[in-house]
Amino acid sequence: MAATRRLAAILAADVAGYSRLVEADEEGTLGRLKALRAEVVDPKIASHKGRIVKTTGDGLLVEFSSVVDALRCAAEVQAAMAERNGPLPRDRRIDFRIGIHQGDIVAEDGDIFGDGVNVAARLEGLAEPGGICVSARVQEDAAGRLDLTFEDLGGHNLKNIVRPVRVYRVPIARTAVTAPLPLPDKPSIAVLPFQNLSGDPEQEYFADGMVEEISTALSRIRWLFVIARNSSFAYKGKSPDLRQVGRELGVRYVLEGSVRKGGSRVRITAQLI
Repeated sequence: MAATRRLAAILAADVAGYSRLVEADEEGTLGRLKALRAEVVDPKIASHKGRIVKTTGDGLLVEFSSVVDALRCAAEVQAAMAERNGPLPRDRRIDFRIGIHQGDIVAEDGDIFGDGVNVAARLEGLAEPGGICVSARVQEDAAGRLDLTFEDLGGHNLKNIVRPVRVYRVPIARTAVTAPLPLPDKPSIAVLPFQNLSGDPEQEYFADGMVEEISTALSRIRWLFVIARNSSFAYKGKSPDLRQVGRELGVRYVLEGSVRKGGSRVRITAQLI
């Protein structure tokens, strides 16, 4: 079949922490994921006129003709998943991360290619577990047409994408009042983004890299549960109450800090709560 070009809304989704879930309980994880696809995800996609282009072990790529349909589908899926995950301990929850972009695609032999697909996949990687990230194109088209809000995360340089993409987070309303998450059986910690006190925006990369290194080092400790980076970075640029953060993320400890660079010297401070 000859290749055709068209404008489409692309939804990319994957399961956060899939490898960890499979390692802990392969048969149970695959069974629960299959049930969620059959009972929640696939019916929502069909009801909003989406087409599942391809699936992987932990993710899927979906094409919609309408941005509104794509975003409404994503919001309903995440709301349903939050309700299902509510009673489960954190280490057994299946959380999807979703990215949506509207762009030009090339369709051939049932598959789709192009920047529209690539950007959606990168946005998915920026979303927190249970969250949705969209591009400015999606935000502009959907604003005022859906009962959703958009939190501006600023411009991002996405891997293999030439131009910066403005990213928006779409908060999903939880049913009723969200109860504090149950604490894992083993010690648990969230490493929040460190503040850049240098007055130099370029030092943001250094500060974020420092947090990633700390999180990676801590995650190697078998008896310590470390919250995923995407969940912790949802608090970037904010000044939250750390005890409230602990309750929201379901961890016993929260690490915060700051980075200040002056000349050839760097000062890093950290506080464990």
